[in-house]
Amino acid sequence: MRYYLDTEYNGFGGALISIALVPEYGDQEFYTSLPLPDQIVPWVERHVIPFLRHVPPGVDHELDRVQTSHHLAAYLAGDNEPTILADWPEDIAHFCMLLLTGPGDMVTTRGLRFELVDAAGFSSAANSRVPHNALHDARALRDFCMAD
Repeated sequence: MRYYLDTEYNGFGGALISIALVPEYGDQEFYTSLPLPDQIVPWVERHVIPFLRHVPPGVDHELDRVQTSHHLAAYLAGDNEPTILADWPEDIAHFCMLLLTGPGDMVTTRGLRFELVDAAGFSSAANSRVPHNALHDARALRDFCMAD
């Protein structure tokens, strides 16, 4: 199945703050936020942090990095050939780094593929119900891609 990915992070090259995957079909979405870094980039402080909790009830919040890695692996475990789609390379980079749980150690995934979507004309800020919230932005990316 295809999963649409979005992440929020603390500025270019900064720490992962939240991650979301929205499946092409169905309503089994993945979202979690991670503990915030000590120093937050001012733009992120204004545009991302206030919207971290704008997600459905029962969603995991502030799992540590290793917990999030295992939670992500468990979410994808039932899919033998998951394809992760993103509109920005740094989202894919953060996803891949999340697969690592320590030196020489990673969570188990099967047949994982990535696709960088040519999203010319797409803006999460313009199309997301809650801009700069990873879950809402991933939903907006899914809707944009499936409209083609």
